[in-house]
Amino acid sequence: MHTTEASELYCGADLHGNNVVLSLCDASGKRVFKRRVKANLNAVNEALDSYWPRIRTVAVESTYNWYWFVDGLRAQGRDVRLANPAKMEQYEGLKNTDDRSDAAWLAEQTRLGILPESYVYPKDTRSVRDALRRRQLFVRQRTKILLSLDSLFSRYGFESPCSEQLKKWGYPDIESLDLDDFSRLQVTTLLESVRNSDALAKQIEAEVLARVKPTVQYQRLQQLPGIGQTLSMVIALESGEFSRFASAGQYASYCRAVKSIRSSNGKKKGRNNGKNGNPYLAWAFIEAATFAVRYYPRIKSWYERKKQRRNVAVAKKALACKLAKATWHVMNGKDFDETMLFG
Repeated sequence: MHTTEASELYCGADLHGNNVVLSLCDASGKRVFKRRVKANLNAVNEALDSYWPRIRTVAVESTYNWYWFVDGLRAQGRDVRLANPAKMEQYEGLKNTDDRSDAAWLAEQTRLGILPESYVYPKDTRSVRDALRRRQLFVRQRTKILLSLDSLFSRYGFESPCSEQLKKWGYPDIESLDLDDFSRLQVTTLLESVRNSDALAKQIEAEVLARVKPTVQYQRLQQLPGIGQTLSMVIALESGEFSRFASAGQYASYCRAVKSIRSSNGKKKGRNNGKNGNPYLAWAFIEAATFAVRYYPRIKSWYERKKQRRNVAVAKKALACKLAKATWHVMNGKDFDETMLFG
């Protein structure tokens, strides 16, 4: 069905865990429809059924559960845009805002052509990336349990074995400890949890590695100091298409590796949104900086000088920023050399 520009509609969807608020406006900005429906594709389609021929674009905020909404409507051939919530605040002078006004604001920005869009990660590799994120849960859980074991040993005056030794412990090792029955029970169950967490993390890592290892991104990333097998997977999957970053600085900003300050006339006036960006990449480049300092003498020398002038946190973040910028250059075709870090 052909529609004229005047009859076109723009849809905004404020998405929640159990419901979606839909709002439609026409080409003049007049709101013509608003409704709250259940958070499933059938309910959305039923509510918009008579309007679909006229709807030009659907905008939805990038929330934690956008996959089903965007993928489902795109599979039906709908033009669905994912909006960046960090860049679309409404006018602060409004007295009242709610889900309906949020949905209407999405529709209005789409109508005006000013909707700040987020990157829609490719569907075919999205679950691979998310699996690697779940691996981090098991790694953190393992670390937390090992710290709990260390605390238990310290409480009773024992020297805590290293994690690799603990993984090999059996019943005789636990029995040899001068502990009461319930303290031994704690050691037994905690050790079992360490082994389970470790096995699950390794299972995910092996499956993801089999998928990522053949890719050019994974292979090129390992040119960089401090970036090995696991960090290569994280960076390759979390970054997506490197071509979407216009500059090395923009990529470093996405990795949360740059300062977030607000200044005027040379004076600091406050901080901006320091959490804007990808937390998994922020972690990855801090890890890369840690390993780079350990194994690369020139990098260690630079880091030590920076640390003396400032402090550990600033020096580590500065090195992470340099590594993120070097990564952008490597992923855009240049082979790594240390001038990328030190000029």
